[in-house]
Amino acid sequence: MELKDKTVIVTGASSGIGKATALLLAAKGANVVLGARRKDELDQLVKKITQNNGNAVCLSGDVSDETYAEALVHSAQENFGGLDGAFNNAGTTGVMGPIPDMQSSNWHQVMAVNLHSGFYAAKHQIPALREKGGGSMVFTSSFVGHTIGLPGMAAYAASKAGLIGMTQVLAAEYGSERIRVNALLPGGTMTPMAGDDASVHDVVREFHALKRMAEPLEIAHAALFLLSENASFVTGSSMIVDGGNSINKV
Repeated sequence: MELKDKTVIVTGASSGIGKATALLLAAKGANVVLGARRKDELDQLVKKITQNNGNAVCLSGDVSDETYAEALVHSAQENFGGLDGAFNNAGTTGVMGPIPDMQSSNWHQVMAVNLHSGFYAAKHQIPALREKGGGSMVFTSSFVGHTIGLPGMAAYAASKAGLIGMTQVLAAEYGSERIRVNALLPGGTMTPMAGDDASVHDVVREFHALKRMAEPLEIAHAALFLLSENASFVTGSSMIVDGGNSINKV
């Protein structure tokens, strides 16, 4: 049990990669503090984890609100005595389209959910990790804006690339305090964010060298690695888990 008695925050936990990761971390012994906007889905997930003898609490809210980031940390401290790690996973693609046609409100919303939330998370999680003598932070970024550019995704790409830059600086700043910081870059994954259009899925599969999309649990295992001591010498990295999307041109 790689994370036995460790306490980890997971945002975007109500579905997809976040939900799969929360279940996996709990199965590996972690106390999980679950965050997302949808309270009913979070309550159901907590119930499922506790029925399987895991430890979980939840708090619904908006990651673009700094007070919510602070509240998640307080929940970890009050319920489990501190914080050992965080999977800052919540995100949005926003309304896709070329920049000249994009509403400024859409740009700012994507930045708030994907990038500003990372700042708020780091601001409040790092002091808590310091109190425990170290830990691991993981941010869900993307290969979009890092290894390739996809038309119509400028806001998403800019926000996710910003997370990588922040990850690198945080890793350099806090490595001496035994705090590791990494970015996780998933490929196409079968989540609600991917939609339910089978024809779109067929196109997306072809983007990948493996000619398929990931299941959420496959990305969750990568998050588990980065959060656990199995990655004790990994920090400042942009870990690509994209099924070969970045390198596939045929």
